[in-house]
Amino acid sequence: MKALLILALVGVSSFAFAKEAQPVSSPPVAVQYEYGTNLDIKRVISLSTLPNVCDVVPATMTYEDHQGQVHTLQYRAMGEGCSQG
Repeated sequence: MKALLILALVGVSSFAFAKEAQPVSSPPVAVQYEYGTNLDIKRVISLSTLPNVCDVVPATMTYEDHQGQVHTLQYRAMGEGCSQG
């Protein structure tokens, strides 16, 4: 009985090690946003920092969709350096 329990524990732990040993996936390929692109955003993971300039600059957003897939989107945004005074 003890041998069977030990065998079961070894089998379960080998599955855990196999899962940990899987290679880390590379970041998703960035897709360029175009007007009208359908976005399925469940959760925003990260946004690029916008520079302190008053100009349109490239920006990046990484997000997770409702199926759990991670996407990276490139778009253009206004920099943070414009004053409204």
